[in-house]
Amino acid sequence: MAKTIKVAIIDDEQDILDMIEKYLRRLGGFEVEVFSNPTHALTRVDGKYDIVFLDIMMPQMGGLEVLKALREKAPDLKIVMMTAYSTLDKVLQSHREGATHYIMKPFSSMKVLEEKIRELVK
Repeated sequence: MAKTIKVAIIDDEQDILDMIEKYLRRLGGFEVEVFSNPTHALTRVDGKYDIVFLDIMMPQMGGLEVLKALREKAPDLKIVMMTAYSTLDKVLQSHREGATHYIMKPFSSMKVLEEKIRELVK
């Protein structure tokens, strides 16, 4: 039996959370938890997840700040930064802070997320 992949998604946009969660649940083999509030996510997200998708631009707390806090709690956690507003500086900064990967929104296809998850949790 295949291992269930545990995914956390942190994004202030509810439609993004709903879209990713529905897609992964429909595929099967994924346990998904979504967070629209990054502060709340920090109380729940730790090393029990296989991968975290984290929006870089959120009003309550910036994604880079969340990334730093997650790295302190779970140094080996795979964290993929997501954003619609990318600059080379933000990409480089997220990698310096420990991001595993970086993807652009809107996604060209939900398949991109699935492939990235499977690649990172092999």
